[in-house]
Amino acid sequence: MLDKLGITVPIIQAPMAGVSTPALAAEVSNAGGLGSIGVGATDAAGARAMIEELRSRTDRPFNVNLFVHAAPVADPVREAAWLEWLGPLFAEFGAEPPKALRTIYRSFAEDTDMLSMLLETKPPVVSFHFGLPSDEAIRALKANGTTLLATATSPEEARTVELTGIDAIVAQGVEAGGHRGVFDPSLPDDGLGTFALVRLLVREGMLPVIAAGGIMDGAGIAAALGLGAIAAQLGTAFVACPESSADEAYRKALAGPAAYHTRLTRLISGRPARALANRFTALQETFDRLPPDYPIAYDAGKALHAAAKARNEHGFGAQWAGQGAPLARAMPAAKLISTLVRELEISTAALKAEVQQPNRDH
Repeated sequence: MLDKLGITVPIIQAPMAGVSTPALAAEVSNAGGLGSIGVGATDAAGARAMIEELRSRTDRPFNVNLFVHAAPVADPVREAAWLEWLGPLFAEFGAEPPKALRTIYRSFAEDTDMLSMLLETKPPVVSFHFGLPSDEAIRALKANGTTLLATATSPEEARTVELTGIDAIVAQGVEAGGHRGVFDPSLPDDGLGTFALVRLLVREGMLPVIAAGGIMDGAGIAAALGLGAIAAQLGTAFVACPESSADEAYRKALAGPAAYHTRLTRLISGRPARALANRFTALQETFDRLPPDYPIAYDAGKALHAAAKARNEHGFGAQWAGQGAPLARAMPAAKLISTLVRELEISTAALKAEVQQPNRDH
């Protein structure tokens, strides 16, 4: 499977729509990992431009990630109530909430232009988050020679993935930063950790498994491989790289005490997502209603962040980060990959030595 992905080290940089850049993905791919870009927050033209830039920077394989969420259900009454609830916060920054909320991101499940673009540009790897596209889209992409990955947060979701012709499963534990990849956020979520989920999927003999969530260094990668994963996907570890698009406030928060207190919240976008503790996540303690559907709620969240940022308040940004955030290191992506590989080699050697050396205490 690693040959199929075209990588020489078992490291995948998470797509992180809005944070990952073609420059970041290219540096990871050039270093032997699988660089990724997230295009769920843009349209086909924007995605094409990102792919073209990425190809201008590397001749190595890379991954293009798409959001496949269910179409949101517009509810003007619920949306108006949500804006009313956020009203005092907008007022704090001398702004008014939007008059109405929009569906700002289009699901790949409904985006025929995006599919046509992918079939034309032929990215080596395509991955899906929040669900799966149609069987027809999967068949078309596979016939085009594209390797396909899909996120699963539970064995039930993984079994669904297995039936579709997808090549490998990204097992996303609850520790992961950013959006939970749950197919249906209205259903109960068991919140399985990365390592428990990986072992469950490996034991069931499903598709090749990629571990994702809370992995920040070579020791974590070694542990994931030891549990049967073929590779580890790291996201938060790359946010502090200079090639990411994280702004100065995001980087400062990642390096501060908020990294020790990440929170899983629906408030920012309408879907559960893990972020650094900030003023937005703190609202979790006081809100008494469900936000509008994703990504309609995100329209309000972005507007509030813009209003606050204009007054130099950065506590309402979508500062996504996983539970391993305090382990983040600010260094160029290529150096981070080489550091991770060295740590992986050291951890693997230590594990082998421990197995081969009898325990003299017993």
